[in-house]
Amino acid sequence: MIIEIDQKSGFCFGVVNAIGKAEKMLETEDMLYSLGHIVHNELEVKRLQDMGLKTIGHKEYFQLKDCKVLIRAHGEPPSTYEYAQKNNITLVDATCPVVLKLQQRVKKAAETMQNENGQLVIFGHLGHAEVDGLAGQTDDSVLIIEQPEDYKKIDPSRPVIVFSQTTKSVDDFKELTKNIQNQAQGGRVEAHDTICRQVSNRVSHLQRFAVRFERIIFVGGHNSSNAQVLFDVCKKQNEHSYFVSSPEDVQADWFKGVETVGICGATSTPQWLMDQVGEKIKEF
Repeated sequence: MIIEIDQKSGFCFGVVNAIGKAEKMLETEDMLYSLGHIVHNELEVKRLQDMGLKTIGHKEYFQLKDCKVLIRAHGEPPSTYEYAQKNNITLVDATCPVVLKLQQRVKKAAETMQNENGQLVIFGHLGHAEVDGLAGQTDDSVLIIEQPEDYKKIDPSRPVIVFSQTTKSVDDFKELTKNIQNQAQGGRVEAHDTICRQVSNRVSHLQRFAVRFERIIFVGGHNSSNAQVLFDVCKKQNEHSYFVSSPEDVQADWFKGVETVGICGATSTPQWLMDQVGEKIKEF
């Protein structure tokens, strides 16, 4: 059986940067707080926890003083930085540069819309860390739209500026933009495709990758929105695609009579985990 691991799968730059900063800090620190899971992959989080990285939520964060806290690639709202400054918290800021630039654009657009009695819209997952960070730039005066068909929540008589969470589907964003433009009543509609191309470019690559094999094993975390989007891409191209989070999820009966297997993953999937899944498949 031929097993090939997709060389373009795995961590994006933002995740590599965040994990690198955490590992460097833990070379000299016994413990480092991470505000939220550093990456949406349970086994990679466990690896870093064993090195001394402690994941905390916002409730716990806003009780801390005199410590060091990692800001992960998803970014944070201004309130997180303000609290750190007042309570002697050293922030190890690993906000992805793409997300940081988007935060700045969202903040400026929010001011523009406020002056024009307009609406600021973010196409993203409600409650997602990146979206929370973006909303914080606007004092939460933003409308979060999760699906293209939710466009009716937008007032067609008022100006609107639309941005996207960096990991959303390009096609879905185009559909949402079209829907908003079609219902607009002469007001300004300004749509900014702010989807990260490190993520979106993987779609066309995985479309080609998935059809080359009899079986596709997609490795990702259950709480990763990017993993679900990319797995769906594989599933549409190859009905024999399976989602696993660890080598233990792999089932032997998937490979009966199979000669070719492709292994791929999300931007939050570590290379070492895809390698382990490959080794597990070799046992069958």
